[in-house]
Amino acid sequence: MTVTPDTIAIGPFVALTLGIVVFFLGQRLTKVFGVLREYNIPEPVTGGLLVSVVTLVVYLASGREVTFDLTARDDLLIYFFTIVGLNARLSDLVAGGRPLAVLLALTIGFMVVQNVVGIAAAVASGLPPQAGILLGTASLIGGHGTAIAWGPLIETRFDVPGAAELGIAAATFGLIMASLVGGPIAKRLIERNDLTAEEPAPDVFVLPEEESQALYFDHVDVMSSLLAIHLAMIVGFVLYEVLEALGVMLPRFVPCLLSAIVLSNTLPGLIPRLRWPARTPATAMLSDFSLSIFLAMSLMSMNLASLAEAVGVLSLAMALQLVAAVLFIVFVFFRVMGRDYFAAVLSTGFAGFALGATPTAIANMGAVTKRYGACSLAFIVLPLVSAFFVDITNALMIQAILSL
Repeated sequence: MTVTPDTIAIGPFVALTLGIVVFFLGQRLTKVFGVLREYNIPEPVTGGLLVSVVTLVVYLASGREVTFDLTARDDLLIYFFTIVGLNARLSDLVAGGRPLAVLLALTIGFMVVQNVVGIAAAVASGLPPQAGILLGTASLIGGHGTAIAWGPLIETRFDVPGAAELGIAAATFGLIMASLVGGPIAKRLIERNDLTAEEPAPDVFVLPEEESQALYFDHVDVMSSLLAIHLAMIVGFVLYEVLEALGVMLPRFVPCLLSAIVLSNTLPGLIPRLRWPARTPATAMLSDFSLSIFLAMSLMSMNLASLAEAVGVLSLAMALQLVAAVLFIVFVFFRVMGRDYFAAVLSTGFAGFALGATPTAIANMGAVTKRYGACSLAFIVLPLVSAFFVDITNALMIQAILSL
């Protein structure tokens, strides 16, 4: 840890350790406060938000901003999505063909709504309409990375001072909303429509046909899973470099997800005696660990002070975006997706990535399925749309709107 007159910088190892502490803090809070369990708020969210409030108090009291080296967090994200790919079967993807197409169409439709709301909020606040992009998909569906990418361009081209900071603040606000609203939406849809899962609720993300197996596993099982994950990641990293050289820009975890899907659906058939560690308790444990600590580190490292700097326009824009998202999910998304348990789980996931980020969506769905029952297909379909198709669509849509 390095302390200067302006910052308290926490290194990668301590940041990772704090992420684990934050998870246990959130777990304790969930046990103490029943309302958190009732509305399916993920443990890393409660702990992470509390720590972010503490860092805000430190900043207000000392003038020092607490910063975290999040290198380990980003690696955990790649771990998680590689495991999602390892657990994927082509039969699942084929079965998800129609839901995948419908989910993509609904997502594109909502992106239009989100940008219209953002532009309206910007104009109502006296900002140029182009600034509305940073109150819409650039910051919400796009997240911090997209907001940072488009902020300087909008600031210089359309004379919007502090555009990048506005986008980052909107993305932060969206992440908080996404973490808190998904669980209550699922609770309302599931209980009001008396929906039930076809698969029992797992303690960790284990698919149903494996639940009859003994849950015992040892260090060899964990090492086998880690080896498979690392092999898929190496192939994914090579694919990422190839795509980057061709001018195709995707998040690094997307090629890892795709490579893991390919390996899981080819190697076991090519080498029948190979014990490929997909859908095993050891792999499920690694999945839960990587996602939980990723989310804990993301929430604890939020700079809440940035929200105060644009509180007026943010309050208006985010209130409108929240209302638009909830109405769209409850009255359009859930019904079009089929009004069943699968649609309800996807609804809480959609709230997660439409307002926040894909890992938030997965955490929302994980909290819901642990309480009401598993829904394997949702964990395959949603990441393919939110992580693969949306980034490309968002870039094209933002460019088209700014060109107008």
